Amino acid sequence: MKIISNINKFSFKAQKYIFALFLIVLSVGLVEALVLSPADYKQSESVRIMYVHVPAAWTSVGIFSTIAILSLGALIFKNKYFSTIAKSLAPSGLVFNIIALVTGSIWGKPTWGTWWAWDARITSMLVLCIFYLLFILAWRLFSNKDSILKITAIISILGLINIPIVKFSVDWWSTLHQPASITLSGSSIHSSMLLPLIIMTAAFVLFSILIFLMKYNTELIKIKNKGLDRI
Repeated sequence: MKIISNINKFSFKAQKYIFALFLIVLSVGLVEALVLSPADYKQSESVRIMYVHVPAAWTSVGIFSTIAILSLGALIFKNKYFSTIAKSLAPSGLVFNIIALVTGSIWGKPTWGTWWAWDARITSMLVLCIFYLLFILAWRLFSNKDSILKITAIISILGLINIPIVKFSVDWWSTLHQPASITLSGSSIHSSMLLPLIIMTAAFVLFSILIFLMKYNTELIKIKNKGLDRI
């Protein structure tokens, strides 16, 4: 109980600082993305959707990868904190996944002439969204802790297999998306566009951490009230 109490105190304090930092980073990112960065010579002003679409997609993929590792760890080591962290991360990951799909559709209309196409990357992101929904539903539908750990671990591992498809689909198949602009060897994006992209990604990550802390704190209170903190 003392451990949960200490975590709660730390969480409340951290939320204030992270929220303030998020507002600062987001403000700088929006100025860079909407004012200082140039329009694309092909896509014109519509390219600015990239500063929301790409960070949302990156954040969503990163969160699910973390969930998969934590869920597997929770199953192997029977650690309730791993499973609680994974559960708390899922809502923000799903939100960013939906944002990526919606903004991608909006961006696709002027770029490709259609709101939706069964493009490999778009489809794999939709599949990821389904895995997010299955993961969250599993926590809501099942009450037995052992069953939840097994089911969520299976869902997250299967979802993790989809992550490389999201990342490398543009290289493996002929898709509407252009090949990866950022690789380990460098970036083909001009610095005037890359900087706001990085800043907006940092803002999204901070926001996801903030939502996670709020959700995690709520879950810890539930555990404490149920008297499960000694398990």
